[in-house]
Amino acid sequence: MKKEILKGNVPFFVFMYALGVMCAWLTLPNTKNAVIYPNLYRELFFDLTCLCLVFAIIPRKIRHWVRGAVAFVLYSVAIIDVFCFAKYDSTLTPTMLLLVGETNSREASEFLTTLFSPLSALSGVGAVLLLAVLHILWTVYGQKVIAKAVLSRCKRSPLRVQKQSFRRVKRVLLYSIIIALTIWCGYKSWHNKQKIHELMTAPNIGKVEHILTYNDKAQLYEPVYRLAFSIYANKLAAKQIDILIDGIDKVKVDSCAYTCPNIVLIIGESFGPHHSQQYGYFMPTTPRQVEREKTGRLVKFSDVVAPWNLTSFVFKKIFSMQVVGQEGDWCDYPLFPEVFRKAGYQVYFITNQFLPKAKEAVYDFSGGFFLNNPTLSDAMFSVRNSQTYPFDDGMLKEYDKMKNVADKPSSLTPHPSSKLIIFHLAGQHVTYRTRYPKDRTHFTGNDYLEKRPELTDRQRRILSEYDNACLYNDSIVDHICQRFENEDAIVIYMPDHGEECFEGKRNIVCRNHAMAIDYNMARLEFAIPFWVWCSPSFVHNHSDIFEQVVRAKDRRFMTDALPHMLLYLAGIASPHYNAKYNILSPEYDEMRPRILKGKTDYDKLRGERRVERGGKNEK
Repeated sequence: MKKEILKGNVPFFVFMYALGVMCAWLTLPNTKNAVIYPNLYRELFFDLTCLCLVFAIIPRKIRHWVRGAVAFVLYSVAIIDVFCFAKYDSTLTPTMLLLVGETNSREASEFLTTLFSPLSALSGVGAVLLLAVLHILWTVYGQKVIAKAVLSRCKRSPLRVQKQSFRRVKRVLLYSIIIALTIWCGYKSWHNKQKIHELMTAPNIGKVEHILTYNDKAQLYEPVYRLAFSIYANKLAAKQIDILIDGIDKVKVDSCAYTCPNIVLIIGESFGPHHSQQYGYFMPTTPRQVEREKTGRLVKFSDVVAPWNLTSFVFKKIFSMQVVGQEGDWCDYPLFPEVFRKAGYQVYFITNQFLPKAKEAVYDFSGGFFLNNPTLSDAMFSVRNSQTYPFDDGMLKEYDKMKNVADKPSSLTPHPSSKLIIFHLAGQHVTYRTRYPKDRTHFTGNDYLEKRPELTDRQRRILSEYDNACLYNDSIVDHICQRFENEDAIVIYMPDHGEECFEGKRNIVCRNHAMAIDYNMARLEFAIPFWVWCSPSFVHNHSDIFEQVVRAKDRRFMTDALPHMLLYLAGIASPHYNAKYNILSPEYDEMRPRILKGKTDYDKLRGERRVERGGKNEK
């Protein structure tokens, strides 16, 4: 058994170890702080030793075929992974695998042609191919040459017996070293193995995404692991897609009054009220929204939270007719654009984030997979954009192009003049300085010297970049409202979740994805600005609805219930609608628990905080 571990496996081990190290370095991002996975060399040693042990117990007749097949797979996956990194600046991802599944024969041929082109051979792909050729040459010729040399030397040696005895001693020593190294490397790698197991046994794609927000998340340090994860993520997504597709025919609409002919939903990104001038922030980040509020037709809501602090989780919650606390999963319920489409509305979807791209993080894959499925997309949207833009003003251009594109009256869209228009902005998503054009820079780090003297120069710079993104976002939402000034339209603005940018002494940028939520985390990352703007003609034609909006502005609300408000505004009568979740309804259940991340009651946290502060509210 011991002899079988080494015999024939040593060359495989050496070449596969070289391949693993080579791939790690060839796919290292070209960024300032990029580093190789710290445990790469030890974990790779452990993995390959375990693989060689498996080969040792396989019957000798088929062992070399199995070993050759494994080598072929590892080289193939490595070549594709390195090629994708060179061409798309991304290793294998779930989205990339999804795009492969949608590739036709012509596109596949073009991909293979590019993969094996001279230009690719000069990149990292060429290095992997060279290693594969050397491995083949060694397998065919190298071992035979060495075997002949050893045999010849043994025949000439008069001390053959003594040397054989000495070789046995060396072999025992070698096995001892290998065993000790394997145990040590396995010990050092065990934590990552546990994390990989946790990731690859997650019950749904949402859980996968949340696991990947942990600081000590699994390190998929080799191409074959990334491929396995991509396959698993697509498998999980496919289960929910199947449920959603099966539910398309179950969407029911009894009637539709087409009450509001233009309903506009603007979904922002990473924006909390603590950075909004409109809500009392010390910097003028929302001057245009402030001016609209002064007209009386922009109604600011004072107590709104998001159910999650992750975009993809929020999208599932706000697109599904399910509210937190109801039985089942989000995908067991209809998606509200499907209801609008079935009612006869024309539905626009203009997103600057959720379009499938090769270089896409699992978070975007998780948030967009159900929006980008062709069958579901057709069931939800009449028209949608096909490209993203560096800045959100591209969304304005998209709408200007498509606003005159209307469905002809049909069984699917019998009332095409009634429109639901959904804008999904990049907003203030990190990295902040990339969210606005350079010529729109207004704030600098020096502007915060007086108000935030405790911050470093770097922190003040980042804070100024975030506020510049907020100011640019203010101009975008204002331009959207301008496009409906002369229409009978109602516009609803809500970011997906809040954002932290060195608030108080927390020293946090972006969000904290731990499951444990305290009050500061809740108010900074889950509380959001929320307002409703009505055009002059809307206020005139629907004074009753406008009065309902004004009366509702101080009610407690969580955005998972937004679809019920939207159906009410459209006048859609459907069994999927429930008045107790519609904030404009006199039947609205304001005391419904607002559960964050499915586990923490926001209002209980706030109540506990008020008790700690002697009954005072915290700004």
